[in-house]
Amino acid sequence: MTTLTNANFRSEELTQKLVASIRAITTRPWNIMEICGGQTHAILQYGLDQLLPAGIQLIHGPGCPVCVTSLESIEQALKIARQEDVIFTSFGDMLRVPGAGQDLFSARASGADVRVVYSPMEAVKIAALNSQKKVVFFAVGFETTVPSIAQSVLHAKRNGITNFTILPANVLVPPAMHAILSSPENRVQGFLAAGHVCAVMGYWEYEPIAARYHTPIVVTGFEPVDILNGILMTVQQLEAGMHNVQNAYRRAVTREGNLTAQGIIAQVFEPVDRNWRGIGLIPLSGLGLRPEFQTFDVHEHFELGHETLAESPLCIAGSVLRGVATPHDCPAFGRQCTPGTPLGAPMVSSEGACAAYYRYQRVKA
Repeated sequence: MTTLTNANFRSEELTQKLVASIRAITTRPWNIMEICGGQTHAILQYGLDQLLPAGIQLIHGPGCPVCVTSLESIEQALKIARQEDVIFTSFGDMLRVPGAGQDLFSARASGADVRVVYSPMEAVKIAALNSQKKVVFFAVGFETTVPSIAQSVLHAKRNGITNFTILPANVLVPPAMHAILSSPENRVQGFLAAGHVCAVMGYWEYEPIAARYHTPIVVTGFEPVDILNGILMTVQQLEAGMHNVQNAYRRAVTREGNLTAQGIIAQVFEPVDRNWRGIGLIPLSGLGLRPEFQTFDVHEHFELGHETLAESPLCIAGSVLRGVATPHDCPAFGRQCTPGTPLGAPMVSSEGACAAYYRYQRVKA
């Protein structure tokens, strides 16, 4: 294993050494999925996949939280935002994600009070300053965003801010990995786990997954040297017939993770079933507010219903998110679907695979 302490994580020399090491040990084809959309963008930005042996295929996973937020949640957000007495707040990436028709950006242009915030605590402050309004925060993201969302709920409760609620849409990585590995269409033989998620949650949750599905999992960072080192460690395990969880991101991640953050999450939230856009229902893959915090759930204050909605027939985002297709397999990619006119969330998000292929002009081989 290459020692990365105090290294230049974009070093050309280290990159070349790691690529040479991967080539030297690879004897057969392997399919490796990077979970995180940030890793996908780094892989394409630096052309890391093009440096690897031809037999190693990197599969882009569902690790873009904007992309997997369900169509139903987007439609609920739009329904809430259109109410006259509502200030709807969200991270900026969510504004251009299309629902069944409109997006939040268009709703704002039509007069809805939709505001971009950089943390959920900003939404709480807006609520404190606008007591006559109902302030809703769109709670999206993987485990990385959940501690700050939990803190915002705790702060609102302590300070009696009763006009603040959240639209719960957070999702969890381990159940998605179970869903991918147990699917009949699964092609994944090894995983690169998202370093920022593991910085919060640790990687102990992944050990039963690796053992159950005989699939190596390597916690990996986001720079070229990080990613290539993670690939090297994964290939070493695959070639040796091993299936352990390893940590290639030790400068940020421990096995146990951030116990304080995990405690705050557990205090406010509990696992619930969640629909993933393009994937479907994954049991216990989301987080809902515990009973003692239910008053902060927007569903307690609005009648939102449960519609069954259909994606654009031109969009294959679900197949891209499941790792069974690439953006190039979509006939609408770069034509009807561009960042300016997106048909699906992966073309909108800064972590979406389609946006990465478009931005870095990755053409079909």
